Amino acid sequence: MDALEVGQGASGRNAGFIIDLPHNLDPTEPNAEVNTKVRDLNSFAIQRLKRIQEQQGLDVSWHKAGKYLAAHEEKHFSGLTDFVNTLEAIGEPYEILNEDMLAERLGTHYYKRAVYTSGNILVNPAALAISVASALPSNVTLLENTPVQAIDLTNKIIQTPKARLNADTIVLATNAFTEKFGVSNRITPIFTYASLTRQLNDNEMKNFKGIEQGIEPWGLTSVHPAGTTVRFTSDNRIFIRNTLNYQPHLSSPKTVLDKAKATHRKSYLARFPQLADVPFEYTWGGMICVTMNHEPVFKEHTSGIYVMAAMNGVGVAKGTYLGHYMAEYICGKESPELDFILTHSAPSWIPPDPLRSIGAYIRLSFEERMAKGDI
Repeated sequence: MDALEVGQGASGRNAGFIIDLPHNLDPTEPNAEVNTKVRDLNSFAIQRLKRIQEQQGLDVSWHKAGKYLAAHEEKHFSGLTDFVNTLEAIGEPYEILNEDMLAERLGTHYYKRAVYTSGNILVNPAALAISVASALPSNVTLLENTPVQAIDLTNKIIQTPKARLNADTIVLATNAFTEKFGVSNRITPIFTYASLTRQLNDNEMKNFKGIEQGIEPWGLTSVHPAGTTVRFTSDNRIFIRNTLNYQPHLSSPKTVLDKAKATHRKSYLARFPQLADVPFEYTWGGMICVTMNHEPVFKEHTSGIYVMAAMNGVGVAKGTYLGHYMAEYICGKESPELDFILTHSAPSWIPPDPLRSIGAYIRLSFEERMAKGDI
């Protein structure tokens, strides 16, 4: 059941990275065993999604483009060193690139240093969500445009605008909305925003070095968690994502979206001043769900009521493998992978509102100030 249509929610609004490596890293003591397991689960998710995409035959703009973890300011280089230490601990290859090398690959001199890894996948996330939905077997009924207004957890009754449904087993894959159904999960909803340019024309494409060979799609995330995510898409657009804010009512007003768009413009012009005349064609926002210790919610809340939430900003891969193992969990199938997930699905405590709201505002403001030029 989906309140919207498939692809319109967070699964279709994100930046389209299917990240193969651990993305929430301990900067001091990387746990090689845990990081290896996370990498393996991410790889499983990528293989599963690739198989679905190939079977369905839908174009989701799938590119094994890798990913750049980059820094503009020298003070953030230490984060790249921490990432390299983690990669070496789990035996993952990487490249370290300087400004000139990055400019040749990306078409911008903005970044001073980056670590490139090759396993990340870039996709059109909405198309991928539609592809997955189209692969549902015949014994599954998908109800779109069907908002759930309330759930009686005791009697397992689901109320929609048009009907009351009941089931022996209910899975809440509702992220930040989970608490609205009476399940407290130690989670915090964070809004973030993105803009996408129109397609670049042939003259504008000449600004990129190596255009004779054709510029390949690429994706870059900032080494600072509040920094800007950038993509060059397969249809020659530039994608900018930044700005984080806490909206306790789970909706974001237009004034906030307009402010985010202005920030996107500044970030875009700093990186691509040679393309200053290219306008944004789309700007939108979406909600991610985070926990203090980056661990997801994955549990049986009460008998027959299962909860899966808080992908912590890496939901394409994490949501895929958690969904698979949630099905196995419900069916009573045991595995080392499921044991690992259950062991590492214990979000740490956060205070209730209003302390949660105050803490979120302070933390996000602090992180954006620290990120500075990497926004």
